[in-house]
Amino acid sequence: MADTPQEGKLTCFLDFTQVVDMASETIGGKILFATDDFYAPAENLLKSDSPTFKEHEYTEFGKWMDGWETRRRRVAGHDWCVIRLGIEGIILCFDVDLAHFAGNHPPRVSIQAAYLGEGKLPEIPPRGDRTGTAASLEEFATISELQSEHWSHLVPMTELKPGTLTFSHNYFLVSSRQRWTHVRLNIFPDGGIARLRVYGTGQKDWVTAYPKEPVDLAAIVFGGICVGFSNAHIGHPNNMIGVGKAKSAVDGWEIARRLDRPPVLETDEKGLLLGPGGEWAVFRLAHPGVITQIEIDTKHFKGNSPDSCKVDGCILTMQEEEDAAKSQWLLPASKWKSLLPTTKLLPDQSHQFDSLTLELQDVITHARLSIAPDGGVSRLRLRGFPSSICLLRVGKRP
Repeated sequence: MADTPQEGKLTCFLDFTQVVDMASETIGGKILFATDDFYAPAENLLKSDSPTFKEHEYTEFGKWMDGWETRRRRVAGHDWCVIRLGIEGIILCFDVDLAHFAGNHPPRVSIQAAYLGEGKLPEIPPRGDRTGTAASLEEFATISELQSEHWSHLVPMTELKPGTLTFSHNYFLVSSRQRWTHVRLNIFPDGGIARLRVYGTGQKDWVTAYPKEPVDLAAIVFGGICVGFSNAHIGHPNNMIGVGKAKSAVDGWEIARRLDRPPVLETDEKGLLLGPGGEWAVFRLAHPGVITQIEIDTKHFKGNSPDSCKVDGCILTMQEEEDAAKSQWLLPASKWKSLLPTTKLLPDQSHQFDSLTLELQDVITHARLSIAPDGGVSRLRLRGFPSSICLLRVGKRP
């Protein structure tokens, strides 16, 4: 049983490099239960876009709000909801965003978490449209099997700062190194919250699930992360290592047109465009290993895919990574091993390649995707096998 939470203090945490919103609907985050969804359903908490406000829009239940808002309680208790994270991993920070809820936000909040393995979840039916409703006795009975009131408290009961037009975020730093799969958000006693961000890193149990087939060592769901990039006009490079297929061009990495491109374009004897520069993104693998298969998907990029790409890899300790980031990743050319030479790309298509390291001896910890001259990529998959070289990173936290 978890300790009874005491009132805590607000903690600000502003460094969001190398983290991902583990609860976002775009990577599979899902509301399993909410005590009440009268004004606005809890699903809004997990939206990936920023909250909006429609001054003159109302529903049959009251003011339309882009968030989760419960009715004003007239019975004992408080409101809460249960969220299944899209990826399991280590939680580093929560962001409780009160945007547009300046007059009806909950005075206090607490957040609990649990790790629930396969087979530990009861049959929970889909929620459907919940606006204007409260949880039924049957739904309470089903969710009670999780005993979520006893989950570990990562954020004790803490007073919230109301949102303003310029700043509406309440940040809470988490010190736990445990892996989590579910979160319970408690509001005391009722009110509205625009968004809940659960920032952290994915983490796979490589010891008990050592793969027999190639796995995506760069996947964000396992702990892969972008640690540097040259440009991000529309979409962060982390989108490329996200969950599933890209839903649109926004769910990828797109670069603005380079202003130094020649007035008249020319190609070489291989059909590759000639011109200065290119763009790049560097990823730390979820686990050091050998890359055997590479997938580069330009789905949704029909008129703005790159002309070509290449992939390189290297071995870096965490200290070397920090030094490389400070130098804008200007590593010596000898540091990089070629995994995929410069290769022509086609628009709106998944490209499958064999890596140059099929002999299973070139272990890497980091990979760099370079594209020329500019354009967009929806997904990058670096499949291979993990290696025991993970000792390079023991005990180091992002």
